[in-house]
Amino acid sequence: MTANDHLDCFEPELVVIPCGSRKLDRRAPAGDLYVGSYHRACRRAAEALKPGRLLILSARYGLLDLDDVIEPYDTPHGAADSITADAVLEQARQRDVILGGPVVALGGARHVSLVRAVWPEALTPLAGTRGMGEQMARLAELRRGRPGRRTDSVERGPAIP
Repeated sequence: MTANDHLDCFEPELVVIPCGSRKLDRRAPAGDLYVGSYHRACRRAAEALKPGRLLILSARYGLLDLDDVIEPYDTPHGAADSITADAVLEQARQRDVILGGPVVALGGARHVSLVRAVWPEALTPLAGTRGMGEQMARLAELRRGRPGRRTDSVERGPAIP
């Protein structure tokens, strides 16, 4: 049993979800810009966790609040001009979201790697999946939650300076 098995026992302070390759073709708030099914599934699962804050990790812009207005782009995570771990850490400091926990990262390996550069103890409920189908199924499970959801507090890890 891992910490990820207990996501139904608390409300995370922060959930970070990935951007997506499918976007509107015009400037829009980040919460509206990404229109792909994977991003939307991550968003619905994140919202079901009832986080204190929800951020999108954009491959181009880094950490975004849902109402941050941005231009569409075509930069995948890992590309030469994509956001770096150092830049994400600096943005997290500027946005005052360097937390001791709990932080949940929804997304694939590249996304999780950037999130863990800032929050090494982030819970990663999609870890161990073997492809998009399993990830989508797990996101649906997170969205549905479990009966009798509790909101007990959890032990916090040390904050990152």
